[in-house]
Amino acid sequence: MVPGSISFFIEHSRLQMGVSHQTKTRWLHRSLQGSVGYQGLSPAGSNAFLHGTLSESVFMQQPPGFEDSTKPHHVCQLHKSLYGLKQAPRTWYDKLHAALASLGFVGSQSDHSLFVKKDNSLVFVLVYVDDILVTGPSSVDCQHVITQLSNLFPIKDLGPLHYFLGLEVKRSSTGIFLSQTKYILDLLTKAKMVGAKPCNTPLSTSKIDHDSSLLENASEYRSLMGALQYLTWTRSDLSFAVNLVCQFMHTPKVSNFQAVKQILRYLKGIIDHGFSKCSSFPSIKAFSDADWAGCELDRRSTGGYCIFLGNSLISWGAKKQPTVARSSTEAKYRSLANTASEITWLCQLLADIGYCLPCSPQLWCDNVSTISLAKNPIFHARTKHVEIDYHYIREKVVAKHISLHYICSQDQVADICTKSLSAA
Repeated sequence: MVPGSISFFIEHSRLQMGVSHQTKTRWLHRSLQGSVGYQGLSPAGSNAFLHGTLSESVFMQQPPGFEDSTKPHHVCQLHKSLYGLKQAPRTWYDKLHAALASLGFVGSQSDHSLFVKKDNSLVFVLVYVDDILVTGPSSVDCQHVITQLSNLFPIKDLGPLHYFLGLEVKRSSTGIFLSQTKYILDLLTKAKMVGAKPCNTPLSTSKIDHDSSLLENASEYRSLMGALQYLTWTRSDLSFAVNLVCQFMHTPKVSNFQAVKQILRYLKGIIDHGFSKCSSFPSIKAFSDADWAGCELDRRSTGGYCIFLGNSLISWGAKKQPTVARSSTEAKYRSLANTASEITWLCQLLADIGYCLPCSPQLWCDNVSTISLAKNPIFHARTKHVEIDYHYIREKVVAKHISLHYICSQDQVADICTKSLSAA
């Protein structure tokens, strides 16, 4: 895709969309429903940022070849944005926002990159900088929106959606399949590991040697970390491994770089893997877990979660907790609160598009004490040291916005986001 182009893609099914969350751009892998028998079109436009109108005074030197010989020391005042200006993304977004509002779209309060039109039929518009997705149950309505936008901005047809922002989209009769095969190949080429021997796990079960010498080329390490973080869009099995090696970006050591190489070798063996989105019963089911005192350096815990909409995995994450937990119950209680926050956001997003869940989201945890703590306030005397914001989960349970359930550790799906696992 050429820089500065606007690309539109139609994917119509019963309900399918992607979203972005906070500063992350993970919205494409959060498609709500797989599609059966959908098709795609992709008109595109050019020089999106040049359409933005500046609201403040911005001056620039006269460009080479266009100097006024009679006024050589004068400067130019810009009325339209240019590429390279800090104001360019904002002015373009304001311009597009006003255009979509004039067409009847309403911006989502949960995700400012999502616009919804609820007239005769649903139409969704999702914006990522100057790339746009248009989707809805009716291809006629989607095409009509694109035609209306073409009257406001110059666009051209880019063909069916198959590759977008590094993600490959493959369609079938049962749904869609998302992968990042080309991106992984480019990453292996960059790291000079195309011919590396594959391995079965992204991390070794043995501890990292923190007494090794410092890495000479720290910039290469940080560059690979950024590339690996982008892979977590479609690879939940990399969440814990990437989270772990990213903790040493400031002063990486040789042992840390060896751990990164193992992740790359793991990718070499599963380069064509991805995950599917298919139609299923639209209810939310979440799994929350934590590895208590898993970090041997500061004994902080790592929490993780996996959230499903029907049979489709739509959200996952691994995060090191900011403080030390005094017990496994406390560590999993904090992870439970973070998972509940993510569920709340997803429910708000579903409400924005006019969809009501048939039942309360189910949250599964493998710690009985944690579930009791969330349900029973008499445990407060034992948890005085727990930050108040983590009791957020208790309010959600009392209000019946979330139902808590026990699951045995052997069936805990979120375990993959909290620790390195063996190949067996």
